Amino acid sequence: MSETTPRGTRTNAPDLDWSQVRETVLMLELSAGQIEGAMKDSNSSVEVLTDSFTTMAGYMRMISDTVASLPDDGEAGAAKDSLRGVTEHVSGMVHQAIIAFQFYDKLVQRLAHVNHSLASLSDLVADRSRLFNPIEWGALQEKIRSKYSMKEEQAMFEAVMNGMPVKEALEHFMAEMKDKTDDIELF
Repeated sequence: MSETTPRGTRTNAPDLDWSQVRETVLMLELSAGQIEGAMKDSNSSVEVLTDSFTTMAGYMRMISDTVASLPDDGEAGAAKDSLRGVTEHVSGMVHQAIIAFQFYDKLVQRLAHVNHSLASLSDLVADRSRLFNPIEWGALQEKIRSKYSMKEEQAMFEAVMNGMPVKEALEHFMAEMKDKTDDIELF
């Protein structure tokens, strides 16, 4: 929307200038803002957790090294065996937490794509010179497609653009993602 266009909804007091396009743009901007706010809120918490788990992993290595230096026999040997099992278990839990953070990173990337798409769509819908131009819509679709980094996202986009209902494409996307839970990508 341009700076001269009044902001905010006018549905409670529509006038001759009332526009469903302006109302649509307002709702798109609000949705994008809510996604961005949620991502910012969660990022600070995840940074604390990431730092904590990184520190814990370092301490677990120190504990494991200390345990490895204990004698193998007698009372110390029994303690060594017990501590070795516990440290391996906790190290496994830390590893699982790191994997969960990697899934969170993917989630943030996907939400960033949605946020970008909503903002681009809002810009197009708000611009009357572009709104009714199929070439502009094609350019928007290409811009959105180019932001997808995962092949499953690209496949879902293509399926929807080729006529598959969104719900069906989403179910297919989720099934593919479930099958890939062991394949963690680092980015």
